[in-house]
Amino acid sequence: MQGTRYSPTHIRATWDGTGSVEDASRALGFSRAKGYDLVRRGEFPCRVLRIGRTTRVVTASLLRVLESGEPEYNGAPAGHCTPS
Repeated sequence: MQGTRYSPTHIRATWDGTGSVEDASRALGFSRAKGYDLVRRGEFPCRVLRIGRTTRVVTASLLRVLESGEPEYNGAPAGHCTPS
């Protein structure tokens, strides 16, 4: 069953520190193409790492988003950055 494959319990048990954009997109309920579009726009709902030409999703961030329903964008929240 595909839903079980992308459940927080299964992700926690089987994923390493990062996962693919494709798998994270499916866990969040949208397509691979939509996931990569959101990454390009800087709006993917959880933290991503760009390593060379590879983009990986941080598993801990994905789990927080799945469990809370709140996005955790890559940029710092507006209210938390203050210039020195």
